[in-house]
Amino acid sequence: MDQEQLEYYRDKLLEEKNSLLHQLKLNESFGLDESMNASIGELSGYDNHPGDLATEMYEREKDIALEENEVHLLDLVNEALERIEDGTYGYCLKCKKEIPIERLNAVPYAKYCIEHQPNDSISIQRPIEEQFLMPPFGRTSFDDKDNETEFDGEDAWQAVARFGTSNPPDYFRDGDDYDHLYIESREPRGYVEQVEGFIITDADGNPIDVTRNEAYDAYMENIEGEEGISEIHIDDLAELEDEINDKN
Repeated sequence: MDQEQLEYYRDKLLEEKNSLLHQLKLNESFGLDESMNASIGELSGYDNHPGDLATEMYEREKDIALEENEVHLLDLVNEALERIEDGTYGYCLKCKKEIPIERLNAVPYAKYCIEHQPNDSISIQRPIEEQFLMPPFGRTSFDDKDNETEFDGEDAWQAVARFGTSNPPDYFRDGDDYDHLYIESREPRGYVEQVEGFIITDADGNPIDVTRNEAYDAYMENIEGEEGISEIHIDDLAELEDEINDKN
């Protein structure tokens, strides 16, 4: 490629760069200079069903994609201008062969020939939340740590999710009611041993009554197996109930 051609493509690239910069400034970052809630006049979006904000979410995703595309094109143009300066413009970065003039006329910032053009249509811009969500509760989970019984991130989610989420029971494979539509929903809350969930004790810790609640049913059905749950087994529990009834 001679110097005259290089100057032609330099001017073409500078014109494209100025157009992209003008477009980015004209659109004021595609409305992304403020949060979605602020743009629609909402104080918070957390209390809304996802369907209530579907249109607004679609428009926000579209704006993000448009801005990302403009920024990506601007990067390609700047890279092409740098290749003109270092003398590598017009050559495929993969095979080092000259890129056809017809391709450069259509895409002056092209850095690959048609044969070696990678598929870069997939967005590489990922939500920052993904860095904290994988693995789930990984940063604040104490389940895998010995002698740790703190209130962790999973417990925090369970505490609020039990009041309801936007997902219906049929969304979950084994969902049968709204009280168990979250991770480990049947995990004991407020007690460790299964029997602590249904045996009522006095101030001295002596059993005085048995509540036939969900924990009681789970224990009687022996969901987790007799061994390792408590020193009180099913036969012993029946005797305990008889003793309490006799006292009452």
